[in-house]
Amino acid sequence: MRITPFMICAALTTLLVVGTNQQIDTGKAKTPRLGYFLSPQKGFWQNAEAVDASFNENLSFTGLQGKANVYLDDRMVPHIYADNEHDAFFIQGYLHAKFRLWQMEFQIYAAGGRLSEIMGDSANGTSFIKIDKFFRRLGMVYGAENSLKAMEADPAIHATLDAYTAGINAYINTLDESSYPLEYKLLDYQPELWTNMKTALFLKYMSFDLAGYEQDFEKTNAKSIFTKAQFDALYPYGEDSLDPIIPKGTAFAPAGINMQPPAADSAYQQFKQTAAPADTIIKPNPENGSNNWAVAGSKTKSGRPILCNDPHLGLNLPSIWYEMQITVPGFSAYGATFPGSPTVIIGFNDNCAWGFTNAGRDVRDYYEITFKDKSMKEYLYNGSWQKTSFRDEIIKVKGGQSDTEHIAMTIWGPVMYDQYYPDKLNSKKAYACRWKAHDASNELKTFYLLDHATNYDDYEAAIATYQCPGQNMIFATKNGDIAIRQQGQFPAKWKGQGDFIMPGTDSTFAWRGFIPDSANITMHNPIRGFVSSANQMPYDTSYPYYLDRNYPVYRGYIINRLLNGMEQISASDMEHMQTSNYNVFAEIARPILLKNMDTRQLSEKEKSYLNILENWNLENNPGEKGPTIFQVWWDSLMTVTYKDEFDQSTLPLIWPSENTLADGINKDSAYIFADNINTPQIESVADDINISFKKAVSRFTELEKENKLDWSTYKGTMIQHLLKIPSLSRLNLVSGGGKNSIDALTKDHGPSWRMVVELTDKTNAYGIYPGGQVGNPGSKYYDSFINDWLAAKYYKLLFATETEMQQQINNKGKMSFNKL
Repeated sequence: MRITPFMICAALTTLLVVGTNQQIDTGKAKTPRLGYFLSPQKGFWQNAEAVDASFNENLSFTGLQGKANVYLDDRMVPHIYADNEHDAFFIQGYLHAKFRLWQMEFQIYAAGGRLSEIMGDSANGTSFIKIDKFFRRLGMVYGAENSLKAMEADPAIHATLDAYTAGINAYINTLDESSYPLEYKLLDYQPELWTNMKTALFLKYMSFDLAGYEQDFEKTNAKSIFTKAQFDALYPYGEDSLDPIIPKGTAFAPAGINMQPPAADSAYQQFKQTAAPADTIIKPNPENGSNNWAVAGSKTKSGRPILCNDPHLGLNLPSIWYEMQITVPGFSAYGATFPGSPTVIIGFNDNCAWGFTNAGRDVRDYYEITFKDKSMKEYLYNGSWQKTSFRDEIIKVKGGQSDTEHIAMTIWGPVMYDQYYPDKLNSKKAYACRWKAHDASNELKTFYLLDHATNYDDYEAAIATYQCPGQNMIFATKNGDIAIRQQGQFPAKWKGQGDFIMPGTDSTFAWRGFIPDSANITMHNPIRGFVSSANQMPYDTSYPYYLDRNYPVYRGYIINRLLNGMEQISASDMEHMQTSNYNVFAEIARPILLKNMDTRQLSEKEKSYLNILENWNLENNPGEKGPTIFQVWWDSLMTVTYKDEFDQSTLPLIWPSENTLADGINKDSAYIFADNINTPQIESVADDINISFKKAVSRFTELEKENKLDWSTYKGTMIQHLLKIPSLSRLNLVSGGGKNSIDALTKDHGPSWRMVVELTDKTNAYGIYPGGQVGNPGSKYYDSFINDWLAAKYYKLLFATETEMQQQINNKGKMSFNKL
């Protein structure tokens, strides 16, 4: 009889073990394997890190060539001291993996179109298979393959990559199931070994994020409903309020390339072509940008240059940046590094400092391809049928069947959209993508050489070969030089080229080569005493090559205005300026609104909202209601002004910028789009302003009832975990700023690293980023910088010799590395 209870217990135990070792599909997402995830020996409990955890270690690896020490300071910033570069980059890879492995690998899965391998087909309404197909067809892997060849052809960069990869793998090889980062346990997969190709993919993903925003399809759709005059008014080439990076009036040499459009272009521009793209086309954030500036010693208290940089990117946990110092006999550099890539990216060394902002140049165009038949084996080009080559890229799907993308390759590049990828475009057409990021390039060399730079000539040499994504590269030295240059390999285009989809049957629509490097103007030690950029146009419209139509203007405008008026500048002055919430756009636009407002018909409640705006100090501070009133009203005015015209098409269109409307209505009370084409009367700018205010009042009332009228609550800033898990994120943050403030902080985007470097004999540097050094949510260093970052505080950056580090009493640990 005793066998029966035993058999029942054994069966139940077996069911429990098997059941808890399976993922459960909830309909929205799959749970982890609960038995493994909850296991005390291997599960998430193992990821809890003691508050007083020690990081002292003595490590030996066959991949090292000598000895090195790493000191972790009180903020968990590592300071590497190695006898040679190989060991330094090996250790950089090891530390990136130790503290950020899951983040590094997750970014590579995204870049390489492999998310379905770990996430499944879809979850929580996100189709990972569609995301993977998009990046495969865009040519991310293809571009990374080309760039890897260029990087590995350079002996110094090849050695750097090999050492970095070896360091990452040295750490991965120490792991077992119990020590996997938390997210691997949540998603139930294992780390892969790193390769140089993965670093190339990461750098290519940054090219997508910073040089992948395009509007070709939307502007092509706009061409089908707007006249040329209307199009130029909606998307002007150069703004009245523009203060370019290289000042207005700079003389430019004539174009060294024939910039005349092809004879067919005039007729083509008028052709009522529609591309019919869906809204689901993936785009980087259009606000991706940054601020940087450097002031000469003639304008500072110390008599030495000060360089400042704050790159504006998506805000995530773990953070995109990892702070670090690398010291070897050849150089000592400190700053922000990318987990996934060797070298210091933004920072300084013993002699100089450097930083970047996004150039925003259009380096991605689409060409309509005419295939001979559905097999797509031949396409028409210059009057004859050309043979198509193909790339077959297999997309593995967790819990499902693999999917193969059969990607047609043309002279222009990969065919992004065709009959076999119809969920985004008209399936009767095919479009190939010509993207500068597809070309072989070696951007890592620029960062490597900047780490070693000692003077202005080194800066010029470091940036000379840089190609994509185009950047405004700022530089300053201890001997007094300051400089800025927009650097990249930019396509030479006639005016308007690339605004619309172009015919792929005719080589005359190809890029005319690339703009000569000599036409990338350097501003070096200007009389005005500063250089700066904030993603505005680099030059005025007299520049002989086409610069595209999509640039912000206001941050550059206010930065230049402030710097022009400042003297005896200190590092703290620069911190205050870098975190300024002043809304210069509202300074320009508010008088237009108030001047045209008819207050006679307003209720007392409506007048109270107007009074808030009138009395607002133009600071986008967290508790202010004025910025919310202004933004909601301006959004309402944009809708009242443009919606009637844009409703003429059901296809996606790109709306004009805020500054386009401000410039338009400021110049002309009968602005071309003020009239509502759906009404018999002719509306003026004043009519639109009054109508839009009345419409906005209902929104003001709703926000007030919900206690969301103050700017911080309305904006709802958050820093989300990469998997969008609320418990691993920081939500509802009290914050100011906004896209038209120098502190360009929006809902989930903004200053991802703030840095101020005063180039005195002993470098005086400050910095902070919104995250923490450790990617493990179970560590107190996971998000330890966020509160100070929100409070506009900076940390003194400890740029120290090894002897100085040995004397520090607040080190979190010392890691010794030795050759095995």
